[in-house]
Amino acid sequence: LESRDPIKNFDFIGFTLQYEMSYTNIINMLDLAGVPVLSSDRKEGHPFVCAGGPCAYNPEPLADIIDFFMMGEGEEIINEVMDAYSTWKKEKASRMDFLDRIASIPGIYVPCFYKTEYNADGTIASIKPVSEKYPKKIRKRIIKDLDKTFYPDRIIVPFTGIVHDRIMLELFRGCTRGCRFCQAGFVYRPVRERTPERLFEMALNLEENTGYDEISLTSLSTSDYTGLKTLTDKLIEEMEPRKVNLALPSLRVDSFSIELMKKAQKVRKSGLTFAPEAGTQRLRDIINKGVTEEDLLNSVATAFKGGWNGVKLYFMLGLPDETYDDIEGISRLAFKVVDTYMDINGGKGKGLNVTVSTSFFVPKPFTPFQWEAQDTIDTFREKQKFLNGKLKNRYISYNWHDPELSFLEAVLSRGDRRVGKVLVKAWEKGCKFDSWAEHFKFDAWMEAFNECGVDPAFYANRKRLYGEVFPWSHIDVGVTEKFLQKENEKAHRQEPTPNCREICSGCGANSLKGGACFE
Repeated sequence: LESRDPIKNFDFIGFTLQYEMSYTNIINMLDLAGVPVLSSDRKEGHPFVCAGGPCAYNPEPLADIIDFFMMGEGEEIINEVMDAYSTWKKEKASRMDFLDRIASIPGIYVPCFYKTEYNADGTIASIKPVSEKYPKKIRKRIIKDLDKTFYPDRIIVPFTGIVHDRIMLELFRGCTRGCRFCQAGFVYRPVRERTPERLFEMALNLEENTGYDEISLTSLSTSDYTGLKTLTDKLIEEMEPRKVNLALPSLRVDSFSIELMKKAQKVRKSGLTFAPEAGTQRLRDIINKGVTEEDLLNSVATAFKGGWNGVKLYFMLGLPDETYDDIEGISRLAFKVVDTYMDINGGKGKGLNVTVSTSFFVPKPFTPFQWEAQDTIDTFREKQKFLNGKLKNRYISYNWHDPELSFLEAVLSRGDRRVGKVLVKAWEKGCKFDSWAEHFKFDAWMEAFNECGVDPAFYANRKRLYGEVFPWSHIDVGVTEKFLQKENEKAHRQEPTPNCREICSGCGANSLKGGACFE
């Protein structure tokens, strides 16, 4: 952006892996830059290609493409890698020598130093380092004190509109809720908060340096931030005269209040989204969502009384142990939201719009549901059609995801190195920008799987047994497999687990901090 140099002339090319369906674009970008797609084809003088982010916790589908992965939070580890690089570059050592040096840095995973062996049935027998000098387990890195770490306050402000066209103020990392489908809720543990004073300072600097007219308070669950009232009061006092809006995403159904609502519309009113995830309490207990129907109806009533006439409701189809009654429960809940609006507005529904959106369950690594099978595409379509038939109401609109896309997401999120060959083959067949419907070529993907002799259903639609070696079994996120297994068993018993702040469930993440998660 600054120098307009071709990226092939840089020392490093780094990717944040936020979504599995962007993998073909990574390959495409490397190719467009003139950088060999496979790490084994890169020679002296080529950039080192690295990656991190949530999807890096199963690095294996990209193991033949990425030179090294940084596991966990990057503020400290990236400096250690750069220090090692400065020394290496002065010594003019070999490319492989640099990878060998950084492999000893905690949190660095260099795939070429690890070998995967398979059982006769196609499952993984082992993933082991090729030498004893490399760690058997790669443990993620965390920042223990967020107040003391660097946070950019001079960010690039583009000329064009972008997705997150606002100031993003990160309140805290981690989550205490333990929703069993949510990978972020487990891989970002333990919870660590910034102080309101530090956040206020960051907000002032960002606003002055960017000129943005909206500050979004980001985290996995904004309303769980313990200093939220103190921070929002100070921000509104300072930002309201500047006509800077305060956005509060990630508000939970059980914590939406009149006070928060007033703060969210102090400068201008933004949309409201609630995520009950499931249509019945039985299924919400299975996934450990920790909210009730009463919580949702109270929240929408608060919003409707405050002048809102539209809400979005997010649900998931295909969750473990789901029945068609659970799916019908989504429509029952949506109709109750409509009724709530009518009751508040004297039976009139003018302007009301309830948007129901459903995504499909994707079993993710390092969650209690990592052992579960995903529904087949045909089953997804049946469930989608069933719900659509139940949502016939002039005030309700229904949006849904593409089941083929969710199927591929499951394959890539749980895939091993064999899936990497399919990635390259699919890209060669023109697969890129897969998240955009007009570019998604499902048939080409299926041809790629067929030509590589890989069965995608083996990764997406197969239930795992306890004890099976996963493609990510050599990665350590702090949360123990024993805890995840216990949570999986509790799910099938429809037994919820309390919020971490109420009682410690012994997930193991406190070992990363070297002490208790909460005082």
